[in-house]
Amino acid sequence: MDKDIAIEVKDLTKIYKLYDKPIDRLKDSLGLAGKKKYKEHLALSSVNLTVKKGETVGIIGTNGSGKSTILKIITGVLSPTRGSVSVDGHISALLELGAGFNMEYNGIDNIYLNGMMIGFSEEEIKKRLDSILEFADIGDYVYQPVKTYSSGMFVRLAFAVAINIDPEILIVDEALSVGDVFFQAKCYHKFEEFKKQGKTILFVSHDLSSISKYCDRAVLLNQGVLLGEGTPKKMIDIYKQVLVGQYPLPKGEGENLLDDEEIRQAAAKKAGGAKEPDPEKKSEKGSDKNTPAPKEQMNDNPDLLEYGDGAAKIEEFFVTDNRGIRTNSIIKGTEFTVHMRVRFDRDVAAPIFAFTFKNIMGIEITGTNSMVEKAFLDPVRAGDKKDISFTQKMTLQGGEYLISFGVTGFEKNDFTVYHRLYDALNVTVVSDKNTVGYYDMESRCVVTDATS
Repeated sequence: MDKDIAIEVKDLTKIYKLYDKPIDRLKDSLGLAGKKKYKEHLALSSVNLTVKKGETVGIIGTNGSGKSTILKIITGVLSPTRGSVSVDGHISALLELGAGFNMEYNGIDNIYLNGMMIGFSEEEIKKRLDSILEFADIGDYVYQPVKTYSSGMFVRLAFAVAINIDPEILIVDEALSVGDVFFQAKCYHKFEEFKKQGKTILFVSHDLSSISKYCDRAVLLNQGVLLGEGTPKKMIDIYKQVLVGQYPLPKGEGENLLDDEEIRQAAAKKAGGAKEPDPEKKSEKGSDKNTPAPKEQMNDNPDLLEYGDGAAKIEEFFVTDNRGIRTNSIIKGTEFTVHMRVRFDRDVAAPIFAFTFKNIMGIEITGTNSMVEKAFLDPVRAGDKKDISFTQKMTLQGGEYLISFGVTGFEKNDFTVYHRLYDALNVTVVSDKNTVGYYDMESRCVVTDATS
């Protein structure tokens, strides 16, 4: 294995045996089952993955896609059916929080127990004890049996042990989404410290914002198959297609995701093809300012991802400023309007029109839709066209943002995507005053002389 690689997974396959009765499992383990009395479940299929030293890699996918299974195999909790795993570096893992804790022991005893299981000596754990207790911050409860802990205290102690033993590789399965908000903030701060120190982090999360913010790369699994790996933004967009059943999944065991160009072509074909510009469309000069602009005039993204079932088509989209003029630059503190024009190619009972702002890291900052705003809940017929506009005040910090558009709805209680355009339009927010974070709360500051 290359010296720059921390984790290398080759052709990893895991098959679980599912038994109808516990007695069948016992008989099979003793070789007394005779004929096969179990069903096989393919949890992972020929997965290949390489994580370089110093990388932060996130694994995403639907429930049952094999995310936790691959982490357990990497950490040695499970054995693979086929394939191999190589690890270079000391691992600390947070898989099932508190796994390995003895519920009868107190917190201190479990700290030593877990530390020794990980491979540290009693003296090494003693040196780290103060930092573990400070991070856990559960007070005198640390001297009580773990079985008396609340779930919050249990989480705090388990995470504190894993995070404070100075591992070279940290592996985490959903642990950052538990505990109170202050504890989560502390965990994410520790994540930042680890990244700055050049440690390797591999974690599973359903929090896509965390994947976007902290990961250098994301891996997408679905039903045990590695669909692809790449930038967090790219993988999250494809994952959202998988969630609504509108990604053309690869056929056959172990096939990987097509390259980016093929993904876009397949998604566009699924959505009914991209609309060609209308050569007879009037140019912006001399046209009504409220008429949607042709796509070539709107600084849109040529590599946008689009998909849908073809019931609707977002034909045009643009932004206007507080004077009603089309623009891609909005002055902070002023009103602006997001526009979209939608054509329907079949009857839809109650379409929902939506837009979302993302930053350049792919983190969704804000957005809304016509259902939330209670603006439109009517049916439409094939051939109808609708102009939709959302007007609001720009309070985002100055910088570059991407707008996504969508037309969705519910059919027989199933969420359905009629057409989506991800990262379709770039908008620049111009500001002479940026505060902290994503938003300006428009605070008013008053300073007066103190009175006795």
